[in-house]
Amino acid sequence: MGSHLNRRHFLKLPLAGALACNLQAVSSKRFSFLLLGDLHLDKLEHHDMAWLEANKPDGIRAAQTYSQITSEVMPQLMASVRQTIVDRQEADEEPVGCIIQVGDFVQGLCGNLELATQHNEDAIQFIKQADLGVPFLFTKGNHDITGDGAKEAYRNVFHPFLSSQARRFRADADPLDRGFYTVQRGPVEFAFFDAYDPESLDWFEAVTEHRTAPHLFAIIHPPVIPYGARSTWHLYARSDQRIRREKLLDLLGKQNAMVLGGHIHKYNLAARKTRGGGRFVQLALSSVIKDPNVPPRNELTGLKHYNADQVKVEPTFSPGTEIERRAVYEKERPFVDRFEYANLPGYAVVTVKGAAVEVDIYSGVSRNRWRKVNLIG
Repeated sequence: MGSHLNRRHFLKLPLAGALACNLQAVSSKRFSFLLLGDLHLDKLEHHDMAWLEANKPDGIRAAQTYSQITSEVMPQLMASVRQTIVDRQEADEEPVGCIIQVGDFVQGLCGNLELATQHNEDAIQFIKQADLGVPFLFTKGNHDITGDGAKEAYRNVFHPFLSSQARRFRADADPLDRGFYTVQRGPVEFAFFDAYDPESLDWFEAVTEHRTAPHLFAIIHPPVIPYGARSTWHLYARSDQRIRREKLLDLLGKQNAMVLGGHIHKYNLAARKTRGGGRFVQLALSSVIKDPNVPPRNELTGLKHYNADQVKVEPTFSPGTEIERRAVYEKERPFVDRFEYANLPGYAVVTVKGAAVEVDIYSGVSRNRWRKVNLIG
């Protein structure tokens, strides 16, 4: 597909149009889904260690860490997720209709196509064995396509899986052939933005032009609103991408969209006004859980904390770029009007109740709610 294709053509691509769900249980005004942050599912045997040492030596320790988490903690997380879904179905609450994962589904960095393929296939098998009972959809993260063979493995393994999950919403859904796609169910439209495809922005503009659902969730792996110590890790952060960033901000603001993301491995809730007079909300999570009973750390609540001193939450991170990272907040601060932050991995349940959108946030693998927030506010 060439860059000459216009936005309306994007909507005719497989799964690029809204996939209206015809499930009988869907209410026109209420809907719940379970939200997972970065997972980085991994196995040591999926890595060519010689390739890692030659190309990304820091990745060896990361592979060891993520493989241990996948083996020891992820089954506990999935058990909590499954039980949360079951309990809501049995209680007088809105049942969970699907699971949304915000990217970095796998760790990547395998070293060749064969290993990357096995890596992805085992991750899908892990989710299937968890027996979660609802569709599982995700957006593309940088780790999902990093390493030799990773992009091909993403297309070969994840596109067919995501297509099968979409068919649980609409049986005649066309196969997915790009990393961006939308799914609509009841009052909610999910737009899965591919942060690593330059055509995603034009596609997203077309999505907003044809939106019919009352609520739009944009699932974007890197932050749109910078937060935490890694304030230069947001989407379209480079100076030569300023026009693209302003366009994205304006589109999100005009739609009163809710951005769901990750990448920084921290909890964040923020809202941002745009130059065009709009406003959108961002919710970020991490589901990389080293300690099942992890307590929250570095909790920041309120606008007084949205300033350059956020870099202090990771005092050893990239000291040579501190001036640059602090400067980001000076530019963003006038537009941000809501802010929360914590070093706390976990998961969440998002419930749409008419005009309200409520989020129950759970720490670690616990089934005890840590915090409840309203995204519309």
